[in-house]
Amino acid sequence: MTELWRDPTASTDARVADLMPRMTLREKVSQLSGIWWLDPEAGGMAPMLRETLGPQPDWDELIEDGLGQLTRTFGTGPLAPREGLELLAQRQRDVVAANRFGIPAQAHEECLTGLAVWGATIYPSPLCWAATFDPPLVERMAGQIAASMRDLGVHQGLAPVLDVVRDARWGRVEETLGEDPFLVGLVGSAYVRGLESGGVVATLKHFLSYSASRAARNLAPVSAGPRELADVFLPPFEMALRAGARSVMNSYTDIDGVPAAADPELFTTLLRDQLGFEGTVAADYFSVAFLESLHRVAGDLGEAARLALEAGIDIELPSPKAYDEPLRAAVTEGQVDEKVVDRALSRVLRQKCELGLLDPGWAPPEPADVDLDRPESRAVALEVAQRSVVLLANDGVLPLRDGVRVAVVGPRADTPQAMQGCYAFPMHVLVHHPEVEDGVVIRTVREALADTYDISYELGCPVLGGDDADLAAAAATAAAADVCVVVLGDQAGLFGRGTSGEGCDVPDLRLPGRQEELLGALLETGTPVVAVLLVGRPYDVSAFAPRLAGLVCGFFPGEEGAQAIADVLSGRVNPSGRLPVSFPDAGSTQPWTYLSPTLARLTDVSSVDPTPLYPFGHGLSYACATWVSVSGTSGSRWDTDGTTAVEVELANDADRDVSEVVQVYLHDPVSSVVRPVQQLIGAVRVDLAPGERARVRLDLHADLTSLTGRDLVRVVEPGAVELRVGASSEDIRGVVALDLVGSSRQVGHDRVLEPTVSLRSQ
Repeated sequence: MTELWRDPTASTDARVADLMPRMTLREKVSQLSGIWWLDPEAGGMAPMLRETLGPQPDWDELIEDGLGQLTRTFGTGPLAPREGLELLAQRQRDVVAANRFGIPAQAHEECLTGLAVWGATIYPSPLCWAATFDPPLVERMAGQIAASMRDLGVHQGLAPVLDVVRDARWGRVEETLGEDPFLVGLVGSAYVRGLESGGVVATLKHFLSYSASRAARNLAPVSAGPRELADVFLPPFEMALRAGARSVMNSYTDIDGVPAAADPELFTTLLRDQLGFEGTVAADYFSVAFLESLHRVAGDLGEAARLALEAGIDIELPSPKAYDEPLRAAVTEGQVDEKVVDRALSRVLRQKCELGLLDPGWAPPEPADVDLDRPESRAVALEVAQRSVVLLANDGVLPLRDGVRVAVVGPRADTPQAMQGCYAFPMHVLVHHPEVEDGVVIRTVREALADTYDISYELGCPVLGGDDADLAAAAATAAAADVCVVVLGDQAGLFGRGTSGEGCDVPDLRLPGRQEELLGALLETGTPVVAVLLVGRPYDVSAFAPRLAGLVCGFFPGEEGAQAIADVLSGRVNPSGRLPVSFPDAGSTQPWTYLSPTLARLTDVSSVDPTPLYPFGHGLSYACATWVSVSGTSGSRWDTDGTTAVEVELANDADRDVSEVVQVYLHDPVSSVVRPVQQLIGAVRVDLAPGERARVRLDLHADLTSLTGRDLVRVVEPGAVELRVGASSEDIRGVVALDLVGSSRQVGHDRVLEPTVSLRSQ
């Protein structure tokens, strides 16, 4: 008779309940960790990698009782798809043969800027996704990523990052979706839908408040009160969980002295009991062991395992350290209740069952020559890049005229690395394999502009360092040209090997190295200078911005980024990106986001002016939509349990396509607790052909005005509010004044999180 757990027609819960009692403690624990099988040259990817993992144990011993996950089979070294598929298939066959139940491992990979595998499409960075303000496009991109993962037999992707930027000096800003929780949630949810609709488990990172570390230092402690946690850091996760994410990853940091990986209030009370999450919680790499070695809240690895399991961490990644012999010994000795092992195991097995890994006859995909950089993928990468480029300033020099002589200079002008963030495969892995080519075609800005213009080129200076002679040579080249395009920015890297990226935190927001000197020398020539920023964070460009002929920001726009930049500079593409992060003015060492209350803005009681140079939501175009009208449709009354609507009519009076991002901000003049002066609660991108008109309507539920009150209960409060509707947080085109009428109303995690949007062309 077939055992129930092998029957694919039975319910998931029934199958898991039938399987678990059959397993020994060793078999149970073996399902709760992954294995990162490192090649000899892989140790440079992260500090303490070899030290934390220890010597590579015998493969057969590791898998003899089963295995939970296979860590980065493709993403650790430069493997061609067929080679990687052969390796994955062999490892899966080994795992299946080794354990009594024939259960395969769940395979995961990084996928922050596309699948982090040699030869796979490198999409723009998450800051670019957010700059598009285009969730359907991001969802389409994620669907392409999921298709590549599915072709390789990968079940889980470690993305998206939902950390809300609080201090731009933090190195991982490039991995985020910006400084506004609504935008982070809106775009992050789209990515989740795309990945999950392709059958791949999306993993939300990093729960919770990782980006609020003190002094913007990686892994530093977090000082955040419960209201900031609830109103800033949590909403993106709430939105993404509703979108169907099946995995969550913990933050490395501690909040007020309690490490996230050891906090049951976060992962059991909040995530499970209140938010109703039923998927798996995966430990960020090494974070269970860090409870002993870095946080010092565990005396040994057995205690670290107990703390993490009791908190709700189901899977230890990347390899077994605490969830191995230390955990088994702790259970045997009565220090860990086997029930918490069973709790984690049930979640792991449930997910494997959903993925078909418990079904009879399961087999890994056969080795094949898979195209991971298909034309349709490159087309989507180009579209995301084009719609993410932000035109910050323009005195009329842009778009560049036909026939102009262009001097192209700068440290980011002639290198493919300028297009890639720290989690792109060449930057993350291939830096340890310099003899290996990138695996995809990545053009440079110099090459892309040379298709259209007569160009001359000089480096000027590298990202860091340089000499006076090179600065002078760049200035001479600029002086001989009609216009100079200087491409500045960051070198993405990891743990101090770059100016942006994980572990590449900075003390201030001045451009790295001698780049400001280079810019000053170019401006002195009298030639109009257009600066292109390819950066992982916003920088203080206030010292030179007023003297520039134009300023363009591309963040890290991926393998098609140079083409997108050239398309915008030439005018083939009408720029339409909008800033997901504010660009600071002078005084950039002051942490600031637009989510600031009155006393965090310019006041008479402080000498520091935090007003941004370019505000959240800002972005210019060569041709813009005409704002015809902004109106409310429901009168001035807004019931505290009801909806109101805002309508915006737009027209395109230009002779080319235009795109506008309608942004709706809530202003609450009087509240029971201090609130931001304004906060985004709705946004929609509207594309218009020449002569086209459209009316966009946003139906907004009163839940979108809710706040966490003094008693830490979320409520909708009655009173006067304003809906400020505009093209950026500072470019407001209309105000709808409303009175929230009714009693104060408590709301929970089932509240409405997004407006309903409808668009009608005319």
